[in-house]
Amino acid sequence: MTAIMAGYILNPDKNFQCAERGDEIMPNDKTTVPAHIFREYDIRGVAETELTEETVHAIGRAYGTYLSDLGVFSVTVGGDARLSTPRIKSAIIDGLAQTGISVTDIGLVATPVFYWSLHHFGVDGGVMVTGSHNPSEFNGLKLAYGKATIWGDEIQEIYRIIAENRMEKPGTRGAVSEADISGLYSDMLSSKIKLGAKKLKVVTDSGNGTGGIYAPEFIRNIGADVIELFSEPDGHFPNHHPDPTKREYLPALMDAVLENGADAGIGFDGDSDRIGVVDDKGNMIFGDQLMALYWREILSAHPGAVAIIEIKSSMMLPEEVTRLGGRPIWWKSGHSLVKAKMKDENALFAGEVSGHMFFADEYYGYDDAFYAAGRLLRILSNTDKKLSDLIAELPSYPSTAETRFPCPDDKKFDIVERVKESAIKNMETITVDGVRIIYKNGWGLLRVSNTQPILVARAEGTTKPALEEISADMKRRVKEAGGPDFDWEY
Repeated sequence: MTAIMAGYILNPDKNFQCAERGDEIMPNDKTTVPAHIFREYDIRGVAETELTEETVHAIGRAYGTYLSDLGVFSVTVGGDARLSTPRIKSAIIDGLAQTGISVTDIGLVATPVFYWSLHHFGVDGGVMVTGSHNPSEFNGLKLAYGKATIWGDEIQEIYRIIAENRMEKPGTRGAVSEADISGLYSDMLSSKIKLGAKKLKVVTDSGNGTGGIYAPEFIRNIGADVIELFSEPDGHFPNHHPDPTKREYLPALMDAVLENGADAGIGFDGDSDRIGVVDDKGNMIFGDQLMALYWREILSAHPGAVAIIEIKSSMMLPEEVTRLGGRPIWWKSGHSLVKAKMKDENALFAGEVSGHMFFADEYYGYDDAFYAAGRLLRILSNTDKKLSDLIAELPSYPSTAETRFPCPDDKKFDIVERVKESAIKNMETITVDGVRIIYKNGWGLLRVSNTQPILVARAEGTTKPALEEISADMKRRVKEAGGPDFDWEY
């Protein structure tokens, strides 16, 4: 895959296209496996109708076959707090064991704990059962090989193994054991962060996901005072949906920061691989703003480092990275895709607007929202400035939020392709992931979501009138390409 440098197009890759909804295969007379749940970087679907026990069991056998062919025979399996997770986890474990794979069940954990389990146990495979930040009726499977999750064609290979009936026949059953590593993980995490002299007060909002198991204890262990919100894991998500990067889910966190005079509010998504932040004035901080703060610390220690910039990021971020002496490279959205690119570039850090943060300078390189919280608090504890002051120092441009709107899986890729083909005729574009159209006074982006039947758009202008002009033009382009009308989010 070829890097896309800021402002230039260098042999852009095509978007990976998953199978259309409705495609399905039947590996035996009882199991129907839908093709569309095999996404770009995980397997994701409606838990009760698409991730049935039969389907998940077949995936387990196919994944076990995939690993066996690679010489891997021991894995770890964890799961989040969703109501469907215990059933799905049981089915995937049984499918794996039937192919002779030994499984260590690490129980109810955050996704970062699952990632760490690959290092802790020295295994080269595993499954995290999680619906991440998606609605409660969804669930999914993140599949690992080596110390990272597989993606793209490797996800499709799992489907092909099922479709071609290449699954290992049941033989000697792999051993299944249980292990609780949460305490060991927490000790490791606390050892990685040392705060400065300034005492901090922090509000945590775990949204009844997995964050409450780890975040409050971790932040207290490193020396900050903590006010907790919604720490009890509950798959009903009774207080709000666990997505801390959406403003509509942040009022409780914002209010608690203001009421308690806190230095920051930190939210976690359902499986705690994404962070959301509220500053001391109760304002939401976007992921690209957060990345700029991290880059200040990292580039001061590693001048000239490569900076992978996710395609949805504000133009502020590559500008700030360049000012700090870094080398920006545009890249795709998606946690597995970013981690793979980091490995290719030997990069020290990358992030996504959606709140995934990947530290490889002092950590393992996977997305851990707890560690990301610790790095932010370390920055705050070593300055007399407030978080709102640090954000105010960054260039600021009027922009929309990341705007997601429904579009069927079998149409969304064609719509993006039409917008791209039209734009490249007379506009500068970046096509590493969808199409980012460069206007004289800003930019507009359209790309597909690889986890849901959704299109994703964002726009930014140097002024408010410029943003309005770009936003209107992007809506026009989507409609002319056969896409749905949509309202921008701000």
